[in-house]
Amino acid sequence: MNQSLIRNFCIIAHIDHGKSTLADRLLEETNVIDKALHEDQILDDMDLERERGITIKSHAIRMQYKYKNEDYVLNLIDTPGHVDFSYEVSRSLASCDGALLLVDASQGIEAQTMSNLYLALENDLEILPIINKIDLPKADVEGTEHDIIENIGASGDHIIKVSAKDGTGISQLIDGIIKDLPPPKGDIDLPAKALIFDSYFDKYRGVIVLIRMFDGILRKGDAIRFFSTKRSMNIEEIGYLGLMKEKQKQLIAGEVGYIIANIKEVTDAKVGDTITTIENGCNQALPGFQEPKPMVYSGVFPLAKEDHENLRESLAKLKLNDAALTYEPESSLGLGFGFRCGFLGMLHLEIVQERLFREYNVPIITTTPSVRFVINLTDGSRKVIYNPIDMPDPVRIDNIQEPVMDVEIIVPTKFVGNILNLVQERRGIQKDMQYIDEKRVSIHYEIPLIEIIFDFYDKLKSVSKGYASLDYSFKENRKSQVVKVDILINGEKVDAMSFICHEEKAYQWGKSVTQKLQEVIPRHLFKIALQASIGSKIIARSTINPLRKNVTAKCYGGDITRKRKLLERQKEGKKRMKEIGSVSIPQNAFMEVLKADRS
Repeated sequence: MNQSLIRNFCIIAHIDHGKSTLADRLLEETNVIDKALHEDQILDDMDLERERGITIKSHAIRMQYKYKNEDYVLNLIDTPGHVDFSYEVSRSLASCDGALLLVDASQGIEAQTMSNLYLALENDLEILPIINKIDLPKADVEGTEHDIIENIGASGDHIIKVSAKDGTGISQLIDGIIKDLPPPKGDIDLPAKALIFDSYFDKYRGVIVLIRMFDGILRKGDAIRFFSTKRSMNIEEIGYLGLMKEKQKQLIAGEVGYIIANIKEVTDAKVGDTITTIENGCNQALPGFQEPKPMVYSGVFPLAKEDHENLRESLAKLKLNDAALTYEPESSLGLGFGFRCGFLGMLHLEIVQERLFREYNVPIITTTPSVRFVINLTDGSRKVIYNPIDMPDPVRIDNIQEPVMDVEIIVPTKFVGNILNLVQERRGIQKDMQYIDEKRVSIHYEIPLIEIIFDFYDKLKSVSKGYASLDYSFKENRKSQVVKVDILINGEKVDAMSFICHEEKAYQWGKSVTQKLQEVIPRHLFKIALQASIGSKIIARSTINPLRKNVTAKCYGGDITRKRKLLERQKEGKKRMKEIGSVSIPQNAFMEVLKADRS
């Protein structure tokens, strides 16, 4: 196909700015789908994506459109919108030649929009700005247009105004895509070079790899190799990405499509990897490939012990479709056998937890999330831990490093004071503050990841009445005074509730957890002590008082010594019961600990 008639583009936007709805309108306008027959968010094929109104997995689709008597091919490579999936976004952007910058007219430019915009500019993409939701009563179209001109330097003539909900401006948008976005520049005569921007597992065909061709030609039957894994295989099927897969004989430079090559696991076809032919292949991979790096770790345990094998199989199946998920066996005294899993972030953790229950019917408990700590020991060695249980003896520790994130918060100016107070509580270091316009400000911080993963986002939305937006990326590991806090119930350590935090926060977090447990653990016939400790030092305590039976009810008068004797006998019985009795911890107690205040 003539490359000048191809446009490869993506849509970049903050979460909930209408990206999936706009994709629906584009598909309708190009007659890929029938408006009367399809459901909304057609590219978001998971129930979770539709319910939450977010894109979790990257998607791609091929559209055809007639413009000035020429048949153009438009390849839309959809991207996730959440900060947890920023690497997948970067690889989707690398597959494109242009990007539609979608901004909500009622909310303006937000942190994730700016983050993805910078990624697009790093990949030398041509930016086509679009203002969406112009039909809303609260829409500030002129203000949003001013923001875009200030931040991107675009002229007002090139900004397209649409309503993805009712279809206003969609035909002008497609014309703009063809006129303003560049065609691909690949050379068909060079050795084959293709970028993997996504892959997923099909139980009948194995792994289906989605690629963008940069140079050369890939044909059905070609022997190919992957640069990062050094794996080699033969292409069994190749084609375009319509609503249904369209088989072809070959893909040439500039085109977007899929290949099936009897690949057994998604980890063999990693997002961002380069594919070439074994015979006369290219010598250098495309830049930007990274191994997926989990940032948040949590123990995952089945609610019922007999579900352990089901959980193992379910995680293995999920792993086939999610290369970023990592897991290894672990055991807990309180919860039995389970797995220590690594996630890209808290949203990723929630999605995996929800999918395990919905798709595989395995109810689970997740333990208190933790992050990756690097521990330098006194003997000169280094240890990396993901689980508080693995913390070495403090005597052997020279210093501990925790991950610190670069954080950008965009917020209306009237809430700046609230944000400064919140971030100060979370050990944030302010780097700079830039006014986007007279109404909004962008603040850059360095904040430890352990302070972000619990309830930081909820608190941020709360103190800004929902107007603040957040973006973060890993900066470095930095020395910190962190300690391991154990939770004891009647003197018994519950390892699944242990956590690591900064020593200044240890009392506050420990007290918060014990108070939360006090609310959810039912009263017993004996007193229950809930304690937080660092080593052998108790730093916080809450108490669940016993249920009492009125043993003196039958004494109607007489000597006081009769009542005292009954009370003493009851006291002895409770003391003996405490020694031999065990505390029943309900399953929801482990979930409630996650909701404890971490301010």
